[in-house]
Amino acid sequence: MGFNIALAGKGGTGKTTVAGLVMKSILKNNKGSVLAVDADANANLNEVLAIEAVDTIGQVREEILTVPEGMTKDAYIEYRVQEALIEADGYDLIVMGRPEGSGCYCFANTLTKKYVDMLADNYSYVVIDNEAGMEHMSRHTTHYPDILLIVSDPNIRGVLAAKRLRDLAKELKLNVTKTLLLVNRVPDKGLDQRVYDEIEKYGLKLAAEVPMSDNVLEIELSKASVLDLDDNDRAFKAVEKFINAYASK
Repeated sequence: MGFNIALAGKGGTGKTTVAGLVMKSILKNNKGSVLAVDADANANLNEVLAIEAVDTIGQVREEILTVPEGMTKDAYIEYRVQEALIEADGYDLIVMGRPEGSGCYCFANTLTKKYVDMLADNYSYVVIDNEAGMEHMSRHTTHYPDILLIVSDPNIRGVLAAKRLRDLAKELKLNVTKTLLLVNRVPDKGLDQRVYDEIEKYGLKLAAEVPMSDNVLEIELSKASVLDLDDNDRAFKAVEKFINAYASK
């Protein structure tokens, strides 16, 4: 099975952009093929990568009532999931998405988990961008990660949210090898000592401090791919250092 990096964090921390930078680091250093998984019902990893997601797993739920003649439901679902897999340069992407209307996301979650497990053996790395908050953990969408990377704001509230996510993963007995903290958008003056104190108080493992980057902001404003970010960008260099230290196979 591929080395699994699952990202979690509260909304607004830049988690999805970090997921893209994680992918860029793996691809730049020729560490192997990548399966990117957008496990957020409000899919936007494809936007960070500047590619269109035409099909999502969430759409499959709408189609299984009209299975083509001569196919079983399971065979049709597998066919449609394979069809939804987006093949790109050096990586593939699968998007959970959401069902139409007010339908429950449980079916899309179940399919995502099932088929990611099936596909993972074909890739060196699996990078899973989970939805904001903690609900995905209670649904066990985050499955057997080698690294649960919790992304935080550079403030005390962000660290507290990270602590809660870490604790929930323990309560749910998720099979996580390492739970690590990445503080994103660190200002030029660095982290406040009070933030470090909170990290130490909660026993969190601070693995990376990613600085603010005007280049990342420009990439986002221009709707370009974060994979095209300059290799010397300081935010990317911080993520690359993290990957080389913690996620080398």
